[in-house]
Amino acid sequence: MSEDIVSKFVLLWAVIDPIGTIPVFISATAERTPKERRHIALIATAAAALILLFFIAAGEAVLAAMGVPLVAFQISGGIVLFLFALTMIFGEGKPESETKLLPSVHETAIYPLATPSIASPGAMMAAVLLTKNDVSTIADQVTTSIVMLVVLAIACCLMLGAGFISRIIGTGGASIISRVMGLILASVAAANVLEGAKEYFGS
Repeated sequence: MSEDIVSKFVLLWAVIDPIGTIPVFISATAERTPKERRHIALIATAAAALILLFFIAAGEAVLAAMGVPLVAFQISGGIVLFLFALTMIFGEGKPESETKLLPSVHETAIYPLATPSIASPGAMMAAVLLTKNDVSTIADQVTTSIVMLVVLAIACCLMLGAGFISRIIGTGGASIISRVMGLILASVAAANVLEGAKEYFGS
């Protein structure tokens, strides 16, 4: 059980990437007062939690209503996660690519902070894949939800302390950590594709 919790924590940490969100938060709130920054951090975390909890609770049902088998979503989701991981490793890191979105942003807490920075497409897919109804009990899904909320709470704390953290690691440090998380995410994505293919071909 403990190994499963650690595995879920590592995956959710990689796709949510709390550290990579710090430069985005700093840039988005550069002209805000400390009180406004705290308010934005709390709203962004709450919104991201609601989005991801929705995918945990209803993501599989939505797929079923659309006639999409979960194994197909698992394979396609793994491929997309892998491509997303490649952009973290070889392309622009999360901080650089998402900071470019800032000039046209009006609702800072929701966009780009809550989504796509915290509740990223990769995080949405991971939420569904980690809580498949045919292999996950209610207790497992509750555990996944709790682990996810813990990661989001850490992300919130990091945003609240973003000013201090940025002086320590700098934007370059956040980019390096984001790339390491990308490598971990690529491994997890490959495992999802292989597991989905194995289930599909029945071997």
